[in-house]
Amino acid sequence: MVYKMPKGSSNTEYGRLVKRLYGQRTSSHGGRYEYRRKGLLDGVRSRRLIRGVLIVRKEDHLEVVKLLKDLGAEVHVRAVTLTDEDRKALAPQR
Repeated sequence: MVYKMPKGSSNTEYGRLVKRLYGQRTSSHGGRYEYRRKGLLDGVRSRRLIRGVLIVRKEDHLEVVKLLKDLGAEVHVRAVTLTDEDRKALAPQR
């Protein structure tokens, strides 16, 4: 799956997409408390190849595509041949 924000999108729109997709580490009270907000991909087995390119399982792709489109991203979905390393990363944890 390949995604990108349309031309003219603001940094705020891109930042919103990144936070909702990948999550965010944040802090409060001057760094005294740190925590991590989860993103969609925290609950979906995925592999990030490069910026804007993801491999997700067929059964999870509709959820990811919906989020990306709802946030205004242009999305292209393709079938890919996985390497052994990719299969391990996407395999269910025991």
